[in-house]
Amino acid sequence: MAKGVVKERGSSCIIAVDVVPGAKKTELGKVNLWRGALQVKIAAQPREGEANDELVRFLAERLSIPKDSVRITKGGTSRHKSISISAPKEKVERLLGVGKC
Repeated sequence: MAKGVVKERGSSCIIAVDVVPGAKKTELGKVNLWRGALQVKIAAQPREGEANDELVRFLAERLSIPKDSVRITKGGTSRHKSISISAPKEKVERLLGVGKC
């Protein structure tokens, strides 16, 4: 488990994500401790926003929240993204498996 992957911002939180598009299936990967980012493998290609849409759908489903509660705030065209999630930090850490060490 990594410390610092999820940062609290009021009633929301921000997570750093490293996206791996074109995977066989969409799933959580390992945590990059050096970057403090969660790897997410995406079963979509990075064209016309397909991978971004799949990332938002996957995170919303995994966290049991509406898709509009998950927003890409930085890195829309990059593999390294910042994601704003309208959910409590503790819930995000628990459901993504990135709680405190």
